[in-house]
Amino acid sequence: MIKTLLAVLIVTTTLIGGTATAQTGSATLTRIKSAKVINVAYSPDSLPFSFVGANNEPSGYSIDLCKRVIAQIARAVGDTNLKVNWMAGSVSERLQMVAKGRADLECANTTQTQSRLANVDFSNLIFIDGGGLLVKAGSPVNQFTDLAGKRVAVLKGTTTEARLNDMLRLLQIGATVVTVADANAGLAMLEAGNVDAYAGDKVKLVGLAVQAKEPAKLALVAEDLSIEPYAMALPRNDSAFRLEVNKALTQVYMGGDIEQIFAQWLGKLGRPTGLLAAMFLLNSIPN
Repeated sequence: MIKTLLAVLIVTTTLIGGTATAQTGSATLTRIKSAKVINVAYSPDSLPFSFVGANNEPSGYSIDLCKRVIAQIARAVGDTNLKVNWMAGSVSERLQMVAKGRADLECANTTQTQSRLANVDFSNLIFIDGGGLLVKAGSPVNQFTDLAGKRVAVLKGTTTEARLNDMLRLLQIGATVVTVADANAGLAMLEAGNVDAYAGDKVKLVGLAVQAKEPAKLALVAEDLSIEPYAMALPRNDSAFRLEVNKALTQVYMGGDIEQIFAQWLGKLGRPTGLLAAMFLLNSIPN
């Protein structure tokens, strides 16, 4: 389905865009080649994008994309046996890892924002999601205005936290925001009745609900809190490294691998939207 949509869009759409010319030197690629290892930050609890799966190994939609990127980087540095050092962390921890040079690449469900671009670079987009609310089935919270007087949990340091606070302020809704360290803590608070809603990216909220003790007792509020464009965080000022990352993503999007990856991790949610298929096309760099 995705491949068909891409083929149609290629015929009917003129791609307007550009990419930085690859530089002859890359500090990141040089470091990786010398160390014979690439350090990759990921989320341990962001099902279905990035989480600890079978055999305690990173798994998920973003991880599968990341493995294609790592293979491209291995080819670029001429090391087919390149070792991968996976580093788990929260979103703020992962971004710090990249910004401080401890991680060469970050693969999870991280939203690209202008404020984050001040500290790290980003790859082309890998997914588009919307922020929303998870509540108990039968909850009186059916829209954002119903949050008045209620308690809402949200993951600390995320774009969802910032946008939730902005929305409450804009609409003058008197709700209490409770920050949590990880998504499972937010889900536990919702199930225990300590909060009335848990805010997060909608696909991740679905993943959380599936893992809940009684999934049928949870529901998503229909309204979107925000639009979340996901990308891989990269070191700043290294266009040659970014080019290798985007080459790999282009190969996945245009070569058909994205069909299998989407079906495996997100297929239960239905087919990709036209917006997502267009995103794959518009984030593919022609030769």
